Amino acid sequence: MKKKIIIYFLFIFLFVLFACNKDKKQEMESDTKLGFTPKEPPIFNSERAWQFLLDQVGFGPRNPNSIAHEKCLQYFHKLLSECTGSVTLQKWVDDGYDGEKLNLTNVIASFNTQSTTRILLCAHWDSRPRADREKDPKKQKMPILGANDGASGVAVLLELAKLMKDNPPPIGVDILLVDGEDYGKEGDLSKYFLGSRYFGKNKPANYYPVYGILLDMIGDKNLRLPKEGYSARRFHPMLVDHIWNIGRSKGYYQFDYSIGGAVEDDHVILNEYGIQCIDIIDMDLIGNDSKDENRNYWHTLRDTPERCSKESLKIVGDVLLELIYKKPLI
Repeated sequence: MKKKIIIYFLFIFLFVLFACNKDKKQEMESDTKLGFTPKEPPIFNSERAWQFLLDQVGFGPRNPNSIAHEKCLQYFHKLLSECTGSVTLQKWVDDGYDGEKLNLTNVIASFNTQSTTRILLCAHWDSRPRADREKDPKKQKMPILGANDGASGVAVLLELAKLMKDNPPPIGVDILLVDGEDYGKEGDLSKYFLGSRYFGKNKPANYYPVYGILLDMIGDKNLRLPKEGYSARRFHPMLVDHIWNIGRSKGYYQFDYSIGGAVEDDHVILNEYGIQCIDIIDMDLIGNDSKDENRNYWHTLRDTPERCSKESLKIVGDVLLELIYKKPLI
């Protein structure tokens, strides 16, 4: 009797094992047909990402035409050139206020350049030239450090670049650091998003990634990421749901399922040029009307590393790595 029971359970075990292997094989074959084979993602190094944030703010405010702006550009070029042989600098001169000529540069770094299936990851690298949300009028014309508003998203992308150097992604990935995003004065959107406008007008005619993801203000210590309104309702609801589900599956409840307000940001411009781009942004910071006074530093001199954390960078980085290497939604 015991022998029969053992044989029975052995048969069940072998049947389940065969079925699982068959499903896995079919899944792999399906992925291969799409030009994609899932890979185990590398581990996001939060300490290194944090240092990338500190390096940027260490140059000082990175507003266009400043010495810090030029030094930071050289830093990006060197670092990304060590990660990939495909780095492009898009340089141009744009019109600023009162006759000012802005020397601007977008930085583009590409990985797995042979793949025709590509996604775009972007963040703005400039910092705001005026702290117009300061209560003291004397401080309102001073440039900000932009630790969260600028440096945080870039820090995550630089860490991804380091990881993709040694762990080639299964799909094509283009990193775009846009310049001149935060130059405009409040109420004048024509002088915001200068880098994304230039990229949209001057990208290769056949460049249409499957989708784009913008990172903006993702480093706050008390990170909260509701779904941005344009992204969740218009631009790519399926991608938004997919990314937020990845975040929740990892226990990152900072990815809030609620839909917040619609934000004018680089992703709006990229959509105008035919790139389906969504925005991952801590939009509650905008307006400085939080009940938590520690989060009321948007467009002020208080946007410093003390407001950010390496843990928040890791949350966003982990989710993007899972997306790129295992679940790219292509």
